[in-house]
Amino acid sequence: MNSCLKEELYKGFRIQLNLCGPKTPWTSAQEQTGGCGRVRLARDVRRSSEASPAPSLSTEEQRALERKLKKERKKEEKRRLQEAGSCPARKTPAPRIPTDPTPPSSGATLALDYLCGWAQKRQDWKFQKTRQTWLLVHMYNPDKVPDEHFPTLLAYLEGLKGQARELTVQKAEAQMQALGEGATDGQDPLLLGQAHRLRQVLQLLS
Repeated sequence: MNSCLKEELYKGFRIQLNLCGPKTPWTSAQEQTGGCGRVRLARDVRRSSEASPAPSLSTEEQRALERKLKKERKKEEKRRLQEAGSCPARKTPAPRIPTDPTPPSSGATLALDYLCGWAQKRQDWKFQKTRQTWLLVHMYNPDKVPDEHFPTLLAYLEGLKGQARELTVQKAEAQMQALGEGATDGQDPLLLGQAHRLRQVLQLLS
């Protein structure tokens, strides 16, 4: 083959390579298909792999996967706490401020207030059997009914009627007999004061 023919063949081969694009190193896919067709085949394979979507999970599978991941996170957190040798701090409740509630009124306070309300003729005053009973039971005790309230109580007793009046007289006579000589000896001031009140009540109601 002469030199002119060889040059023509080389020129034709270069023209074919230029039509297929710039010279690039061939990959394995290019080697199998050859030339420009090899490049196109490799590109098509890559595009098809990128375009194919990842397989989707069902709802149950997603939930199972989430539970699994949650358990793994808890295990990992527990392991870290054990390694650190500490436990999560518990929230301590806020200290309660001690309140100072108003103490309930005693029976004596309520009964004496009831008696004062009657004496002052308060508009909101009304009869209360419980308060009256307390006054009748404790009226001979100066510790329960002070001396300054006893004249008011005598005025209140003037309004007693019926069975309440009779029972008050009977109890006063029985207590006077129980005191006996102790009320007249004058040795015990407490007994002497009780006897004096008993006489006033008997004198008023008899």
